[in-house]
Amino acid sequence: MSWEERLNQAGWRVTMPRRVVLRVLQQARRPLSPQEIHARGRRIHPSLGLVSVYRALEVLEQAGLVRRVHREARCDGYILASPGHHHVLICRRCGRAVEFPGAEDLSGLIDQVERRTGFRVEDHLLQLIGLCAPCRGSGPA
Repeated sequence: MSWEERLNQAGWRVTMPRRVVLRVLQQARRPLSPQEIHARGRRIHPSLGLVSVYRALEVLEQAGLVRRVHREARCDGYILASPGHHHVLICRRCGRAVEFPGAEDLSGLIDQVERRTGFRVEDHLLQLIGLCAPCRGSGPA
C-alpha cells in the first residue's frame, strides 16, 4: 500500500506540505529536525512554511508514516516509519537511523514494570544509540 493510500485510510488528505515532507525524508540519510526539513523542503516548494512542516509531521506521525527519534544533545528528528511496531538504532557519530522490529520482545520487562509500579503500560519507545559498522571502522569514537 502506498503512503498516499495509508494516509487516506487514516482519514487524512494528501496535501502539498505532507507530500514535500515525505519527499525530503525519503531522500534523507539521517533523522532531520523540522527546521532541516523546512530548509530542504523550500528547495522543492519555495512557499513551504515552517508551521506547515510541523503540522505535516504531526499528521504523518499520527498516520504512522514518520517516526520521531531523539538525538543526543539536539532536538527531535524525524525518519520514515515502517509499518508495524519498530524500534530505532541511532549512530552517535554519523546520525544514521535504522529501524528494527519489536513489540513482543519487551513483554516480559513490561509485565515486570507493571507489577512493580502499578502502572498500566499502553505503549513504549525504545531507541538504542551506538556506532554503525562504517563508523566503527573509521577510528576511535
